[in-house]
Amino acid sequence: MPKIDRVTTRGGDKGKTSLVDGSRVAKCAQRVCAYGTVDELNSCLGLVRCEELPPGVMEKILNVQNELFDLGSELATPADSPEAERVPNIRQYQIDLLESWLSEANDQLRPAENFVLPGGTRAAAQLHIARTVARRAERELVALMEEGAEVNPCCLKFLNRLSDLCFVWARLCNDRGRGDILWQPGPHR
Repeated sequence: MPKIDRVTTRGGDKGKTSLVDGSRVAKCAQRVCAYGTVDELNSCLGLVRCEELPPGVMEKILNVQNELFDLGSELATPADSPEAERVPNIRQYQIDLLESWLSEANDQLRPAENFVLPGGTRAAAQLHIARTVARRAERELVALMEEGAEVNPCCLKFLNRLSDLCFVWARLCNDRGRGDILWQPGPHR
């Protein structure tokens, strides 16, 4: 495990940051935007874990947070870097696990009668925030790929399933969907 000696290095004072392999890039580089948004998503899930959650969800979120850290490390390491082999990679079995959790949670929900608005319990509202950050992380990753960066396709799949899972967990936190706030299309509200 890496030892972190200092938080403040002053290395970023001129708008550059280091990737895992030591190369320096602008803090606004698309790669940094992608892994930064994954870090933001991880922080959102950390806040969710401060709430009362349905049985088993707390442990699953902690598992996801560890995998998001791996995903961020993978994105912070260019695929052609010599360091790439030592960084954990997202694999299909992790996506399969998210899918199994999706099925498990969906089986506990009543069908939604309309689009669900973010809200309900605090935990549900925070999971909706995490869902939207996961969607932004997907967009950032696609933008990185559009630039020609080689990216493990499992990273995008993982984020896609995770955003779905955050939505389903939010509904689970809303009394298994009974406390969902449903969209009321206008103008006849």
